[in-house]
Amino acid sequence: MRIDPHVHCRDWKQSYKATILDVVSLAKTNGVDIVFDMPNTDPPIISAELVEKRLATADEEGCSDNYRMYMGVTKDPKQIMEAVDVIRNNKRVIGMKMYAGRSVGDISVVNEEDQAVVYKTLAAAGYKGVLAVHCEKESLFRMDLWNPARPETWNHARPNAAEAESVKDQIRLAKQAGFEGTVYVCHTSTPEAVEIINGARKEMKIVCGVTPHHLLYCEDDVSKQGLMLKVNPPIRDVKTRDGLMKALKEGKIDWIETDHAPHAMQEKLNPPYMSGIRSLELYQELLDTLRQEGFDEGQINDITFNNIARAFEIEG
Repeated sequence: MRIDPHVHCRDWKQSYKATILDVVSLAKTNGVDIVFDMPNTDPPIISAELVEKRLATADEEGCSDNYRMYMGVTKDPKQIMEAVDVIRNNKRVIGMKMYAGRSVGDISVVNEEDQAVVYKTLAAAGYKGVLAVHCEKESLFRMDLWNPARPETWNHARPNAAEAESVKDQIRLAKQAGFEGTVYVCHTSTPEAVEIINGARKEMKIVCGVTPHHLLYCEDDVSKQGLMLKVNPPIRDVKTRDGLMKALKEGKIDWIETDHAPHAMQEKLNPPYMSGIRSLELYQELLDTLRQEGFDEGQINDITFNNIARAFEIEG
């Protein structure tokens, strides 16, 4: 059994990119049994009504057993409370997602004051489930350094420090609010962020994942392969990539997540140069690489299922 706790199915207005069935079928082909779908769809899944519609879509496509989902959160306390209620009453909704930095889609909570509202509202509601967070601090972005003709510059426009400082923000805000749930830092792309997360484990429930593309590729690959490897957070330099592999082997990263994010070719290669990689296609390559790096089957089972099931309290 393997779980991918971070994919982006499309459907609805973006069915031309992929459907739930497309993603689930690709997952099965690569040995992944269950996927957890992110809510930055069109429209974004931020209401109970849209959750029901999304689950109905999965059922219609024959994916009920293989599909779970997150509900998005905004800075609106009423909406956050609705998300808490939905998750408590529907086991197929396995957590909520906050975008602390803008990525793809229009669902983000960028200001620190608004992020504090999320944690305070969840703490007041007694929510003890998972809050997945996209951690990039926009005030540290250097968009003047981004040049589509040199796709590797995306790494400089959204630097390592933007991720690390955002992770620090989430830890501080969660602790200040008395949040008792699990903070899940998605797609960690820097050893700096991983060390910050591990330093906080004794004080709170916090976990993190890493993607195949951040473990297999580096900035040199982006310069060669181009805009197809543009993603948020960016693919980093070789030293950073190797540091992530070392952290995963040492047990400092909890699991593999693909952040599978399909786009149409023209959206990747032309404005708006969409960020996202079809990373489920790299899953088996990554497992082969991990075995070559000396990971045993027990470690692989932990980072592809056991640690995920434990954090999300999945039984059976």
